[in-house]
Amino acid sequence: MYSKTIRMATCAAVLVAASCGTFRSMAPWRSQPEHPEVNLAFTLEKNLVVMQSVSVDGRKGRFLFGSATQQTVLDPKLRIVEGSHALQLSTRDAIRFTPASADMHGIADGIIGADVWGSHAVSIDYFAGLVTYQKDGIYRELMNVYSFTSEPAVRLSVDGDTIDAIVDTTSPDTLTLPRGPHAAVRRKARITLAGADFGEVDVQYADVSAPRIGNRLLSHFLVSIDYGRRVVGLWRDPRFG
Repeated sequence: MYSKTIRMATCAAVLVAASCGTFRSMAPWRSQPEHPEVNLAFTLEKNLVVMQSVSVDGRKGRFLFGSATQQTVLDPKLRIVEGSHALQLSTRDAIRFTPASADMHGIADGIIGADVWGSHAVSIDYFAGLVTYQKDGIYRELMNVYSFTSEPAVRLSVDGDTIDAIVDTTSPDTLTLPRGPHAAVRRKARITLAGADFGEVDVQYADVSAPRIGNRLLSHFLVSIDYGRRVVGLWRDPRFG
C-alpha cells in the first residue's frame, strides 16, 4: 500500500507539470507578500513535505510542496471554482495563482507548485520544518550552486557517472532513474552529491523521463531554489550528523 502511495505521489507531480500562472491583486490581500521573507511551517509525512500552515482562499487542507511542479494543482473535491485564487501564507501575506485540477487519489488536497513563487526563491529547511519564501533570492555563501533551464536540478555522481537530477519534493524516495529497457527494480548505487559521499544507497529504476532526486536524500541538505535566476543551492546540514 505504501509503495502504491509513493508511485501515485510521484506520478501526480510529473503529470500535472504545465505552464506558469500569473499573479493578480485582490483586496484585502496584496498580489505578493509584503515581507521580504515569510516562513511556512511544514511536517514531513511519509517523507512528503506537507505545508500545514498555508490555506487556499482561507480553506485549510493537506497541501504538498512541489518543487518541480510547474503549475499548482488542486483536487476537485475541494470544490474550488476555475480562475484565480489566493494562497494565504500568513494573516498579512498571500499570493494569487491559477491552479490546474487533478485527482490526488486521497494522497493530498493539492500540490503547491513553482507558479506560486514566480521569479522569487524558496528554501527548504528539513531540520526546522520550514519553507521560507524569499523575495531577494537565495544566499549562496557556503552553498553548492547548480544552474537549471527548466525544472530545478542538481548534478550528482551515481557509481562514478555524473548526471543531472530534478529536485522533486513530491518524491519520498532517494533517487529515481529511468529504467530504459530494463525492468523496474531497486538496487544499490554509490551516490555523491554536493561534496557529500552517501556510500551505497538504495535507488529506484522506474518509468520516468529524467532522473529525479527525492526527500530521502534532499533532507540531508538545506535546499534553496531561486526560480527567477534558475539556480539551486545545497548546503550540507550538519545538524543531521
